[in-house]
Amino acid sequence: MFMSISTTGSAEDPATDLGFLLHKHPDKVQRFTTSHGEAHVFYPEAGDEVCTAALMLDVDPIALVRKGRGDGRGRGGSPDFALAQYVNDRPYAASSLLAVALRTVFRSAMKGDCPARPELPGRARPLRIELPAVPANGAGGGGGPALVVRLFEPLGWRVEATAVPLDESFPEWGESRYVRIALSSGTVRLADALQQLYVLLPVLDGAKHYWVAPDEVDKLLAAGQGWLAAHPERALITRRYLARRWSLTRAAMERLELARLAEADDREVEEIDNAVDDRSEEEARDDPEPRQPSLAEQRRTAILAALRETGAARVADLGCGQGELIGELLKDARFTGILGVDVSARALRSARRRLGLERMPERQAARVTLAQGALTYTDARLKGFDAAVLCEVIEHLDLPRLPALEYAVFGAARPRAVVVTTPNAEYNVRWESLPAGAVRNADHRFEWSRAEFRAWAGKVAAAYGYTVELRPVGPEDEEVGAPTQLALFTTTPTPATTTTQGSTTTPGSTTTPAPTATTVPITTATPEGGEPR
Repeated sequence: MFMSISTTGSAEDPATDLGFLLHKHPDKVQRFTTSHGEAHVFYPEAGDEVCTAALMLDVDPIALVRKGRGDGRGRGGSPDFALAQYVNDRPYAASSLLAVALRTVFRSAMKGDCPARPELPGRARPLRIELPAVPANGAGGGGGPALVVRLFEPLGWRVEATAVPLDESFPEWGESRYVRIALSSGTVRLADALQQLYVLLPVLDGAKHYWVAPDEVDKLLAAGQGWLAAHPERALITRRYLARRWSLTRAAMERLELARLAEADDREVEEIDNAVDDRSEEEARDDPEPRQPSLAEQRRTAILAALRETGAARVADLGCGQGELIGELLKDARFTGILGVDVSARALRSARRRLGLERMPERQAARVTLAQGALTYTDARLKGFDAAVLCEVIEHLDLPRLPALEYAVFGAARPRAVVVTTPNAEYNVRWESLPAGAVRNADHRFEWSRAEFRAWAGKVAAAYGYTVELRPVGPEDEEVGAPTQLALFTTTPTPATTTTQGSTTTPGSTTTPAPTATTVPITTATPEGGEPR
């Protein structure tokens, strides 16, 4: 099993700097023991203009059988007859065995460590990597050279992939499953190249010689950091790297999607995967009198009432957290289709457990779909719903990001009704445990007064063709209002009814007080929130 890494240079920038990057001296032949044989590193050529490092792995077939037992579950292949455990391609074709050798021999290089020349790892230099024989088994659109191109080209490599014939003397026999690969690039760093090979060699082979344990998810995400989340074939890569263990694949895909969303928003993963802890803290603060319904419960009651008024049957809970509102929706048979969306994979897992979807009757579980997604991006999955709910969501966004959410929900998805709840900043003075000027939750980017929320709601309604009605949620204070404010946006107003603040009037009827709802006048005022991060 053989692989070579070559680079070019000059007298001012010698190619032999490759030795510093790999931590292997060009003048020495070095030997390393791996779990399935011995790895040798040597330099066929080493000069200022061209330098080539070679890795040769001498696999011990007997050790391979003893380690894997050949049980056909990713630990040694699936032998068709007894000799296949001893007579196979493992000593000759690059596979997960070579990937393990890379990690063993070039561990420091893969991390980008180079104490002797710390400026070298961060620079890309011309690289050419050659692998004479790599199994490229069929997957999705097929194997062979096409699969190699699909995996490496998106990473910035120029790919030369040639199918190896079964027998050069008999071309009519066709091609084998092996491919001769040469990768060239002037933009890929050596550390990134080694990490990519560590992941993609087992993917090309489609099998692993050892049992895939849960810690393989962490290895995959560590090696794929910076490139795997955005790779167009990340689903295929994840599935094959994890030997088609679906529970591990699902966990890895959730974490990759979270990394992709965090990168798109230029935020840390921890910042957006925080819905579980934050929602729990908020629930505790919202319940100053435990014997009374908590504010969170009152919010859900108000939301359900608004949804029932609209006649909605299919509801999207956007920013669903741990699924509390979804649980309430499931209790009412009129809600036939429920979508829960959250950016946090942890929150979705918690929602799945809290709702008991795995134990729920099939017809009941079929009403619910949980999906990971960012609400600041248009998403085709959100279209076609009668109503959408943003329960305590908007205040978690930076103000400059809010227009993106407005368009994604009110413009692109455009449900018939949208229910939005958010804290009333004026009411914060009534929380004895809340310091003056502080927001209710550390992750809140702003909290609006009633006037600011009214201005925002009116602006959104005018921009996207909705009418909007504001309602208080929770105990009302004469001076500062209710702790939560709710806005019900609808695209189907009733022309015969006009609402003014404090009363509802229908032509030909008497005036009746309506103290709990107001129609928002359209205004061009710009809302101002708390300090954006």
